[in-house]
Amino acid sequence: MRPPTIRDVAERAGVSKSLVSLVLRGSDQVRPEKREAVLRAVRELGYRPNAAARSLSEQRTRTVGVLLHDLRNPWFVELLDGMNSLLHDNGLRMLLADARLNRRTGQDPAGSFLDLGVDGLVVVGTLPEATALGAVAERLPVVVAGAREPRLPGVDVVANDDVRGARLVTEHLIGLGHRRIAHIAGYGAVGELRRESFEATMRAHGLAEGAVVEPSDMTEEGGYRTTVRLLSRADRPTAVFAVNDIAAIGAVSAAEELGLHVPRDLSVVGYDNTSIARLRHVWLTTVDNAGHEVGRRAARCLLDRFEGRGGAGRTELAVPVLEVRGTTTGPPDVHVS
Repeated sequence: MRPPTIRDVAERAGVSKSLVSLVLRGSDQVRPEKREAVLRAVRELGYRPNAAARSLSEQRTRTVGVLLHDLRNPWFVELLDGMNSLLHDNGLRMLLADARLNRRTGQDPAGSFLDLGVDGLVVVGTLPEATALGAVAERLPVVVAGAREPRLPGVDVVANDDVRGARLVTEHLIGLGHRRIAHIAGYGAVGELRRESFEATMRAHGLAEGAVVEPSDMTEEGGYRTTVRLLSRADRPTAVFAVNDIAAIGAVSAAEELGLHVPRDLSVVGYDNTSIARLRHVWLTTVDNAGHEVGRRAARCLLDRFEGRGGAGRTELAVPVLEVRGTTTGPPDVHVS
């Protein structure tokens, strides 16, 4: 059997093809009884609009490319959920690509989206070669989400207030009585902002000598190796602030393998408030960086660009919240009432 066409829907509903098109586009210029008749015919016939034909007539694909820094990062799930809900409400679909995989295969991370003719692009996370997006931004709307770079003309940036979030973590640990605190640092602008805020907060409390910074690749394995080095020091830290939850899980694993109990012997804090941090047997103290809100704001920025609004490019920062759970307490040699 041939699939039903828009002509079949029009005949079943007793209306013109043009009115069916108006209903399918969500136009508010259709009387309620006519709209219901069309929608009923669509349901009865099982009609599905031809996306390719609609793209030709509208000169847009109603798709948004989403380029992820690393598909394995669980925080991106929260962000994508927030983004997709608003895009879906506006008749748009997401197409995902993993920039890490594209780099391994030598492909242009954004080129495939241009070939597919997406209406816009959202870049999620810090890309190693972010400057290459400049050429893409000249051809279609681009929004950066969950990162602070690149800063390009006409490109909106939606992220977390990393400076404030890192300060919340550091002041929490200082308030518990910790004086030797290590930071497992990340890379890119986000990693730099969190590191600088950690160091500035330690200095502000007169604890610069107790601050230790070790670089990492922001993975669980990187957090594990870095923590092993930190705990091998003669003046080992009593608390570790990891750049993200994944690195924090590596820190917890390293401490436990070395015979230390978290948090009695070592307090550990992550960043992102991913689903992993909320698992009962992990129950990680972390920073909720409003991933769902960041995703919705990024989608809103893109929709504004589609409608001709947005200007030269703006930066929006979501407010972080510290989630105190079961991996932080006072240091072993200090009792905090």
